[in-house]
Amino acid sequence: MTVVLFQKLPPGRAVIVTLLAGYLFLPEPPAGFDFPLVPPLTKHTIPALSALVMWFWMYSRDFRPLPRSPIAVVLIVLFVFSPVATALLNRSPVLWGDFYIQGMTIRDAIAFVIQQVLLILPFLLARRFLSQAEDQRDLMFAFMVGGLLYSLPMLIEVRLSPQLNLWIYGYYQHDFIQTIRFGGFRPMVFLYHGIWAAFYLLMAIVAAFALWKTGAFKSNWKFLLIGMYLTGVLILAKSLGAWLFAAVLIPVIVLFGMKWQMRLAVCIAAFAITYPALKGASLVPETAILEAAASIDEDRAASLDFRFHNENRLLERAQEKPLFGWGNYDRNQIMNPSNGMIETITDGRWIILIGQLGWLGFLAEFGLLVLPVFLLWREIRYREQGDYSLLIIPLSLILAVNVFDMLPNATLTPLTWLMAGALTGYAETLRDGRGAYLSSHRVQWRTVL
Repeated sequence: MTVVLFQKLPPGRAVIVTLLAGYLFLPEPPAGFDFPLVPPLTKHTIPALSALVMWFWMYSRDFRPLPRSPIAVVLIVLFVFSPVATALLNRSPVLWGDFYIQGMTIRDAIAFVIQQVLLILPFLLARRFLSQAEDQRDLMFAFMVGGLLYSLPMLIEVRLSPQLNLWIYGYYQHDFIQTIRFGGFRPMVFLYHGIWAAFYLLMAIVAAFALWKTGAFKSNWKFLLIGMYLTGVLILAKSLGAWLFAAVLIPVIVLFGMKWQMRLAVCIAAFAITYPALKGASLVPETAILEAAASIDEDRAASLDFRFHNENRLLERAQEKPLFGWGNYDRNQIMNPSNGMIETITDGRWIILIGQLGWLGFLAEFGLLVLPVFLLWREIRYREQGDYSLLIIPLSLILAVNVFDMLPNATLTPLTWLMAGALTGYAETLRDGRGAYLSSHRVQWRTVL
Protein backbone atom coordinates (compact mmCIF):
# COMPACT_ATOMS: atom_id res chain seq x y z
CA MET A 1 0.00 0.00 0.00
CA THR A 2 2.80 2.43 0.85
CA VAL A 3 4.36 1.98 -2.59
CA VAL A 4 1.07 2.87 -4.29
CA LEU A 5 0.51 5.86 -2.02
CA PHE A 6 3.94 7.33 -2.76
CA GLN A 7 3.43 6.81 -6.49
CA LYS A 8 -0.07 8.31 -6.60
CA LEU A 9 0.06 11.07 -3.97
CA PRO A 10 2.38 13.94 -3.08
CA PRO A 11 4.97 12.63 -0.59
CA GLY A 12 3.51 14.57 2.36
CA ARG A 13 0.06 13.09 1.88
CA ALA A 14 1.54 9.64 1.32
CA VAL A 15 3.35 9.86 4.67
CA ILE A 16 0.17 11.01 6.43
CA VAL A 17 -2.04 8.27 5.00
CA THR A 18 0.57 5.54 5.54
CA LEU A 19 1.11 6.32 9.21
CA LEU A 20 -2.49 7.24 10.03
CA ALA A 21 -4.04 4.20 8.34
CA GLY A 22 -1.48 1.89 9.92
CA TYR A 23 -2.10 3.31 13.37
CA LEU A 24 -5.88 3.20 13.17
CA PHE A 25 -6.52 -0.08 11.37
CA LEU A 26 -3.62 -2.48 11.91
CA PRO A 27 -3.74 -4.74 15.00
CA GLU A 28 -1.95 -3.89 18.22
CA PRO A 29 0.88 -6.05 19.62
CA PRO A 30 1.41 -8.91 20.13
CA ALA A 31 0.64 -8.92 16.40
CA GLY A 32 3.88 -8.21 14.55
CA PHE A 33 7.20 -9.69 13.46
CA ASP A 34 9.76 -10.61 16.11
CA PHE A 35 13.15 -11.13 14.45
CA PRO A 36 16.36 -11.89 16.37
CA LEU A 37 18.18 -8.84 17.79
CA VAL A 38 15.69 -6.41 16.21
CA PRO A 39 12.84 -5.15 18.45
CA PRO A 40 9.43 -6.48 17.40
CA LEU A 41 8.09 -4.80 14.26
CA THR A 42 4.48 -3.75 14.87
CA LYS A 43 1.87 -1.28 13.65
CA HIS A 44 3.86 1.43 15.47
CA THR A 45 6.99 0.89 13.37
CA ILE A 46 6.16 -0.97 10.14
CA PRO A 47 4.32 1.93 8.39
CA ALA A 48 7.13 4.39 9.16
CA LEU A 49 9.76 1.86 8.08
CA SER A 50 7.97 1.31 4.77
CA ALA A 51 7.74 5.08 4.24
CA LEU A 52 11.47 5.37 4.95
CA VAL A 53 12.17 2.81 2.22
CA MET A 54 10.14 4.91 -0.23
CA TRP A 55 12.03 8.01 0.89
CA PHE A 56 15.32 6.31 -0.04
CA TRP A 57 13.91 4.96 -3.28
CA MET A 58 12.22 8.09 -4.65
CA TYR A 59 14.04 10.98 -2.95
CA SER A 60 17.52 9.64 -2.20
CA ARG A 61 19.22 12.74 -3.64
CA ASP A 62 17.52 14.89 -1.03
CA PHE A 63 18.03 12.63 1.98
CA ARG A 64 18.81 14.99 4.85
CA PRO A 65 17.12 13.41 7.88
CA LEU A 66 18.46 15.60 10.67
CA PRO A 67 16.80 18.92 11.62
CA ARG A 68 18.70 22.18 11.20
CA SER A 69 18.18 23.17 14.84
CA PRO A 70 21.33 22.32 16.84
CA ILE A 71 19.20 21.68 19.93
CA ALA A 72 17.05 19.17 18.02
CA VAL A 73 20.15 17.40 16.67
CA VAL A 74 21.63 17.08 20.17
CA LEU A 75 18.33 15.71 21.49
CA ILE A 76 18.13 13.16 18.64
CA VAL A 77 21.68 11.95 19.26
CA LEU A 78 20.92 11.67 22.97
CA PHE A 79 17.61 9.93 22.26
CA VAL A 80 19.19 7.30 20.01
CA PHE A 81 22.53 6.63 21.73
CA SER A 82 22.09 7.30 25.47
CA PRO A 83 20.50 3.80 25.87
CA VAL A 84 23.92 2.35 24.99
CA ALA A 85 25.27 3.81 28.23
CA THR A 86 22.17 2.53 30.01
CA ALA A 87 22.87 -1.03 28.87
CA LEU A 88 26.59 -0.88 29.64
CA LEU A 89 25.97 0.45 33.16
CA ASN A 90 23.40 -2.24 33.97
CA ARG A 91 25.23 -5.45 33.17
CA SER A 92 24.98 -6.83 36.71
CA PRO A 93 21.79 -8.53 37.91
CA VAL A 94 19.53 -6.79 40.43
CA LEU A 95 19.14 -8.78 43.64
CA TRP A 96 15.91 -8.84 45.67
CA GLY A 97 16.44 -11.31 48.52
CA ASP A 98 16.62 -14.77 46.98
CA PHE A 99 15.38 -13.43 43.63
CA TYR A 100 17.16 -11.48 40.95
CA ILE A 101 16.52 -9.67 37.65
CA GLN A 102 19.00 -10.33 34.88
CA GLY A 103 21.60 -7.83 33.75
CA MET A 104 21.78 -6.24 30.32
CA THR A 105 24.13 -7.19 27.49
CA ILE A 106 25.76 -5.70 24.41
CA ARG A 107 22.93 -7.24 22.44
CA ASP A 108 20.47 -5.20 24.51
CA ALA A 109 22.45 -2.04 23.73
CA ILE A 110 22.20 -2.70 19.99
CA ALA A 111 18.49 -3.53 20.26
CA PHE A 112 17.93 -0.31 22.23
CA VAL A 113 19.50 1.81 19.47
CA ILE A 114 17.42 0.09 16.78
CA GLN A 115 14.29 0.59 18.87
CA GLN A 116 14.97 4.31 19.28
CA VAL A 117 15.61 4.77 15.56
CA LEU A 118 12.34 3.02 14.72
CA LEU A 119 10.45 5.17 17.23
CA ILE A 120 11.71 8.45 15.83
CA LEU A 121 11.17 7.65 12.14
CA PRO A 122 7.73 9.38 11.97
CA PHE A 123 9.35 12.54 13.35
CA LEU A 124 12.06 12.50 10.67
CA LEU A 125 9.59 11.73 7.88
CA ALA A 126 7.20 14.48 8.91
CA ARG A 127 9.97 17.03 9.38
CA ARG A 128 11.09 16.34 5.78
CA PHE A 129 7.75 16.02 3.98
CA LEU A 130 5.28 18.06 6.09
CA SER A 131 7.14 21.34 6.42
CA GLN A 132 4.85 23.63 4.41
CA ALA A 133 1.60 25.42 5.26
CA GLU A 134 -0.49 23.18 2.99
CA ASP A 135 0.97 20.13 4.72
CA GLN A 136 -0.32 21.35 8.09
CA ARG A 137 -3.77 21.70 6.54
CA ASP A 138 -3.56 18.20 5.04
CA LEU A 139 -2.56 16.77 8.42
CA MET A 140 -5.47 18.38 10.28
CA PHE A 141 -7.89 17.35 7.55
CA ALA A 142 -6.60 13.75 7.73
CA PHE A 143 -7.08 13.70 11.51
CA MET A 144 -10.69 14.82 11.05
CA VAL A 145 -11.42 12.29 8.30
CA GLY A 146 -9.84 9.55 10.39
CA GLY A 147 -12.12 10.51 13.26
CA LEU A 148 -15.16 10.28 11.00
CA LEU A 149 -14.10 6.85 9.77
CA TYR A 150 -13.46 5.68 13.33
CA SER A 151 -16.70 7.05 14.73
CA LEU A 152 -18.85 4.27 13.24
CA PRO A 153 -16.86 1.31 14.68
CA MET A 154 -16.63 3.21 17.97
CA LEU A 155 -20.41 3.54 18.09
CA ILE A 156 -20.75 -0.16 17.28
CA GLU A 157 -18.51 -1.01 20.23
CA VAL A 158 -20.36 1.39 22.52
CA ARG A 159 -23.47 -0.65 21.78
CA LEU A 160 -22.05 -4.18 21.53
CA SER A 161 -18.86 -3.89 23.65
CA PRO A 162 -15.32 -3.85 22.18
CA GLN A 163 -15.37 -6.85 19.86
CA LEU A 164 -14.00 -5.68 16.50
CA ASN A 165 -10.37 -6.61 17.19
CA LEU A 166 -11.52 -10.08 18.28
CA TRP A 167 -13.79 -10.53 15.27
CA ILE A 168 -11.23 -9.40 12.70
CA TYR A 169 -7.83 -10.26 14.24
CA GLY A 170 -8.83 -13.03 16.64
CA TYR A 171 -7.79 -11.66 20.06
CA TYR A 172 -8.46 -8.94 22.64
CA GLN A 173 -5.71 -6.34 22.69
CA HIS A 174 -6.32 -5.41 26.35
CA ASP A 175 -8.04 -6.46 29.56
CA PHE A 176 -11.77 -6.50 28.81
CA ILE A 177 -12.69 -5.33 32.31
CA GLN A 178 -11.13 -1.93 31.53
CA THR A 179 -13.64 -1.36 28.73
CA ILE A 180 -16.52 -1.10 31.25
CA ARG A 181 -17.11 2.51 32.35
CA PHE A 182 -20.09 4.44 33.74
CA GLY A 183 -22.51 1.57 33.22
CA GLY A 184 -21.56 1.01 29.59
CA PHE A 185 -18.67 0.18 27.30
CA ARG A 186 -15.62 2.21 26.31
CA PRO A 187 -14.67 1.51 22.67
CA MET A 188 -11.13 0.58 21.60
CA VAL A 189 -11.60 -0.56 17.97
CA PHE A 190 -8.03 -1.50 16.88
CA LEU A 191 -6.11 0.66 19.36
CA TYR A 192 -4.38 -0.41 22.55
CA HIS A 193 -6.94 0.91 25.04
CA GLY A 194 -10.09 3.00 25.26
CA ILE A 195 -7.98 5.96 26.42
CA TRP A 196 -6.04 5.84 23.15
CA ALA A 197 -9.23 5.70 21.06
CA ALA A 198 -10.83 8.59 22.95
CA PHE A 199 -7.69 10.69 22.66
CA TYR A 200 -7.53 10.17 18.91
CA LEU A 201 -11.16 11.24 18.67
CA LEU A 202 -10.23 14.35 20.66
CA MET A 203 -7.56 15.11 18.05
CA ALA A 204 -10.14 14.77 15.29
CA ILE A 205 -12.54 17.10 17.13
CA VAL A 206 -9.92 19.80 17.61
CA ALA A 207 -8.95 19.45 13.94
CA ALA A 208 -12.58 19.89 12.81
CA PHE A 209 -13.18 22.98 14.95
CA ALA A 210 -9.80 24.43 13.91
CA LEU A 211 -10.57 23.95 10.20
CA TRP A 212 -13.91 25.68 10.77
CA LYS A 213 -12.41 28.54 12.81
CA THR A 214 -9.54 29.28 10.41
CA GLY A 215 -11.59 28.98 7.21
CA ALA A 216 -9.07 26.59 5.67
CA PHE A 217 -11.66 25.28 3.17
CA LYS A 218 -14.89 26.43 1.59
CA SER A 219 -18.22 25.37 3.13
CA ASN A 220 -16.86 25.86 6.63
CA TRP A 221 -20.19 25.06 8.25
CA LYS A 222 -19.60 21.38 7.42
CA PHE A 223 -16.56 21.30 9.69
CA LEU A 224 -18.61 22.81 12.52
CA LEU A 225 -21.21 20.06 12.15
CA ILE A 226 -18.51 17.40 12.01
CA GLY A 227 -16.91 18.77 15.17
CA MET A 228 -20.27 18.70 16.98
CA TYR A 229 -21.00 15.16 15.81
CA LEU A 230 -17.58 13.86 16.90
CA THR A 231 -18.02 15.57 20.26
CA GLY A 232 -21.19 13.57 20.73
CA VAL A 233 -19.31 10.36 19.93
CA LEU A 234 -16.61 11.34 22.41
CA ILE A 235 -19.21 11.73 25.14
CA LEU A 236 -20.40 8.18 24.43
CA ALA A 237 -16.78 6.95 24.52
CA LYS A 238 -16.78 7.37 28.34
CA SER A 239 -13.21 8.56 28.86
CA LEU A 240 -12.97 11.11 31.66
CA GLY A 241 -9.55 12.43 30.64
CA ALA A 242 -10.63 13.08 27.05
CA TRP A 243 -13.80 14.75 28.32
CA LEU A 244 -11.78 17.15 30.46
CA PHE A 245 -9.40 17.95 27.61
CA ALA A 246 -12.34 18.56 25.27
CA ALA A 247 -14.02 20.83 27.83
CA VAL A 248 -10.91 23.03 27.74
CA LEU A 249 -9.77 22.78 24.12
CA ILE A 250 -13.07 23.26 22.28
CA PRO A 251 -13.89 26.63 23.93
CA VAL A 252 -10.26 27.72 23.52
CA ILE A 253 -10.31 26.91 19.79
CA VAL A 254 -13.70 28.55 19.22
CA LEU A 255 -13.40 31.64 21.43
CA PHE A 256 -9.72 32.52 21.95
CA GLY A 257 -7.43 34.41 19.61
CA MET A 258 -4.51 32.64 17.96
CA LYS A 259 -1.79 34.21 20.10
CA TRP A 260 -3.62 33.22 23.30
CA GLN A 261 -4.02 29.67 22.01
CA MET A 262 -0.29 29.52 21.34
CA ARG A 263 0.50 30.85 24.81
CA LEU A 264 -1.64 28.08 26.28
CA ALA A 265 0.20 25.47 24.20
CA VAL A 266 3.54 26.81 25.45
CA CYS A 267 2.35 26.70 29.08
CA ILE A 268 1.06 23.13 28.76
CA ALA A 269 4.29 21.97 27.08
CA ALA A 270 6.42 23.69 29.73
CA PHE A 271 4.45 22.07 32.54
CA ALA A 272 4.69 18.62 30.93
CA ILE A 273 8.46 18.68 30.70
CA THR A 274 8.98 20.17 34.18
CA TYR A 275 6.45 17.94 35.96
CA PRO A 276 8.96 15.23 36.99
CA ALA A 277 11.22 17.85 38.58
CA LEU A 278 8.24 19.36 40.38
CA LYS A 279 7.20 15.88 41.47
CA GLY A 280 10.66 15.11 42.76
CA ALA A 281 10.69 18.37 44.72
CA SER A 282 7.24 17.59 46.23
CA LEU A 283 5.75 20.68 44.56
CA VAL A 284 2.83 18.86 42.93
CA PRO A 285 -0.33 19.42 45.05
CA GLU A 286 -1.39 15.78 45.06
CA THR A 287 -3.93 16.16 47.86
CA ALA A 288 -5.77 19.01 46.14
CA ILE A 289 -5.77 17.11 42.83
CA LEU A 290 -7.19 14.01 44.49
CA GLU A 291 -9.92 16.03 46.21
CA ALA A 292 -10.90 17.63 42.89
CA ALA A 293 -10.96 14.21 41.21
CA ALA A 294 -13.08 12.76 44.02
CA SER A 295 -15.65 15.51 43.50
CA ILE A 296 -16.10 14.21 39.95
CA ASP A 297 -15.80 10.45 40.43
CA GLU A 298 -14.65 8.45 43.46
CA ASP A 299 -13.39 5.52 41.39
CA ARG A 300 -11.24 7.75 39.20
CA ALA A 301 -9.88 9.49 42.30
CA ALA A 302 -8.90 6.11 43.76
CA SER A 303 -7.20 5.20 40.48
CA LEU A 304 -5.31 8.51 40.50
CA ASP A 305 -4.25 7.99 44.12
CA PHE A 306 -2.92 4.54 43.18
CA ARG A 307 -0.92 6.12 40.34
CA PHE A 308 0.54 8.82 42.58
CA HIS A 309 1.60 6.18 45.10
CA ASN A 310 3.32 4.11 42.42
CA GLU A 311 4.98 7.16 40.89
CA ASN A 312 6.47 8.16 44.23
CA ARG A 313 7.91 4.69 44.84
CA LEU A 314 9.25 4.40 41.28
CA LEU A 315 10.75 7.89 41.39
CA GLU A 316 12.66 6.94 44.54
CA ARG A 317 13.86 3.83 42.74
CA ALA A 318 14.92 5.90 39.71
CA GLN A 319 17.00 8.25 41.87
CA GLU A 320 19.39 5.38 42.54
CA LYS A 321 20.49 5.62 38.88
CA PRO A 322 19.36 9.12 37.87
CA LEU A 323 21.25 9.81 34.63
CA PHE A 324 20.89 6.63 32.54
CA GLY A 325 18.30 4.60 34.45
CA TRP A 326 17.94 0.89 35.15
CA GLY A 327 17.30 -0.40 31.61
CA ASN A 328 14.63 -2.95 30.72
CA TYR A 329 13.58 -6.41 32.04
CA ASP A 330 11.59 -4.60 34.78
CA ARG A 331 14.84 -3.57 36.47
CA ASN A 332 13.23 -0.17 37.16
CA GLN A 333 10.40 -1.83 39.12
CA ILE A 334 10.26 -2.85 42.79
CA MET A 335 10.14 -6.58 43.50
CA ASN A 336 8.82 -8.26 46.62
CA PRO A 337 11.88 -10.15 47.94
CA SER A 338 9.73 -12.78 49.66
CA ASN A 339 7.88 -14.04 46.58
CA GLY A 340 9.56 -12.45 43.55
CA MET A 341 6.40 -10.58 42.46
CA ILE A 342 6.65 -7.08 40.95
CA GLU A 343 4.87 -4.70 43.33
CA THR A 344 4.77 -1.54 41.22
CA ILE A 345 2.92 -0.56 38.04
CA THR A 346 4.15 2.00 35.52
CA ASP A 347 1.37 3.97 33.83
CA GLY A 348 2.79 7.34 32.80
CA ARG A 349 5.31 7.53 29.99
CA TRP A 350 7.49 9.92 32.01
CA ILE A 351 8.04 7.52 34.89
CA ILE A 352 8.76 4.68 32.46
CA LEU A 353 11.44 6.79 30.77
CA ILE A 354 13.08 8.05 33.94
CA GLY A 355 13.11 4.55 35.42
CA GLN A 356 14.46 2.80 32.33
CA LEU A 357 16.59 5.48 30.61
CA GLY A 358 17.13 8.06 33.34
CA TRP A 359 16.71 11.81 33.24
CA LEU A 360 18.75 12.04 30.04
CA GLY A 361 16.40 9.64 28.27
CA PHE A 362 13.38 11.55 29.55
CA LEU A 363 14.75 14.96 28.50
CA ALA A 364 15.69 13.62 25.07
CA GLU A 365 12.23 12.24 24.30
CA PHE A 366 10.04 14.88 25.94
CA GLY A 367 12.42 17.59 24.74
CA LEU A 368 12.06 16.51 21.11
CA LEU A 369 8.28 16.45 21.46
CA VAL A 370 7.84 19.90 23.02
CA LEU A 371 10.71 21.69 21.24
CA PRO A 372 8.65 22.53 18.11
CA VAL A 373 6.06 24.32 20.25
CA PHE A 374 8.77 26.65 21.59
CA LEU A 375 10.42 27.04 18.17
CA LEU A 376 7.11 28.07 16.61
CA TRP A 377 6.35 30.46 19.47
CA ARG A 378 9.69 32.16 18.82
CA GLU A 379 8.93 32.44 15.10
CA ILE A 380 5.33 33.72 15.21
CA ARG A 381 5.18 35.92 18.30
CA TYR A 382 6.14 39.05 16.35
CA ARG A 383 4.52 38.13 13.02
CA GLU A 384 1.14 39.10 11.67
CA GLN A 385 -1.42 36.28 11.44
CA GLY A 386 -1.41 36.34 7.65
CA ASP A 387 2.29 35.54 7.57
CA TYR A 388 2.03 31.95 8.77
CA SER A 389 -0.39 29.03 8.73
CA LEU A 390 -2.93 29.46 11.51
CA LEU A 391 -3.40 25.70 11.74
CA ILE A 392 0.00 25.25 13.36
CA ILE A 393 -1.49 26.73 16.55
CA PRO A 394 -4.28 24.19 17.17
CA LEU A 395 -1.84 21.50 16.01
CA SER A 396 0.61 22.75 18.66
CA LEU A 397 -2.20 22.57 21.21
CA ILE A 398 -2.95 18.95 20.29
CA LEU A 399 0.74 18.06 20.57
CA ALA A 400 1.15 19.84 23.91
CA VAL A 401 -1.94 18.13 25.35
CA ASN A 402 -0.71 14.76 24.03
CA VAL A 403 2.60 15.25 25.85
CA PHE A 404 0.69 16.37 28.96
CA ASP A 405 -1.40 13.19 28.74
CA MET A 406 1.84 11.19 28.80
CA LEU A 407 2.14 12.12 32.49
CA PRO A 408 -0.72 9.86 33.68
CA ASN A 409 -0.70 7.58 30.62
CA ALA A 410 1.79 6.14 28.12
CA THR A 411 -0.05 7.62 25.12
CA LEU A 412 3.02 8.04 22.94
CA THR A 413 2.05 7.00 19.41
CA PRO A 414 3.45 7.44 15.88
CA LEU A 415 0.99 10.33 15.50
CA THR A 416 2.67 12.14 18.40
CA TRP A 417 5.98 11.97 16.57
CA LEU A 418 4.25 12.87 13.29
CA MET A 419 2.88 16.12 14.76
CA ALA A 420 6.21 17.01 16.37
CA GLY A 421 8.09 16.43 13.12
CA ALA A 422 5.62 18.42 11.03
CA LEU A 423 5.77 21.39 13.39
CA THR A 424 9.57 21.21 13.55
CA GLY A 425 9.74 21.27 9.77
CA TYR A 426 7.38 24.23 9.55
CA ALA A 427 9.36 26.10 12.23
CA GLU A 428 12.44 25.64 10.02
CA THR A 429 10.49 26.96 7.04
CA LEU A 430 9.50 30.08 8.99
CA ARG A 431 13.07 30.55 10.21
CA ASP A 432 14.40 30.32 6.64
CA GLY A 433 12.00 33.07 5.61
CA ARG A 434 12.63 35.25 8.65
CA GLY A 435 15.23 37.43 6.92
CA ALA A 436 12.95 38.22 4.00
CA TYR A 437 10.04 38.85 6.38
CA LEU A 438 12.01 41.32 8.51
CA SER A 439 13.44 43.06 5.42
CA SER A 440 9.99 43.58 3.91
CA HIS A 441 8.65 45.00 7.16
CA ARG A 442 11.64 47.38 7.45
CA VAL A 443 10.86 48.63 3.93
CA GLN A 444 7.20 49.16 4.84
CA TRP A 445 8.20 51.04 8.01
CA ARG A 446 10.58 53.32 6.09
CA THR A 447 7.82 54.03 3.55
CA VAL A 448 5.46 55.07 6.33
CA LEU A 449 8.10 57.36 7.78
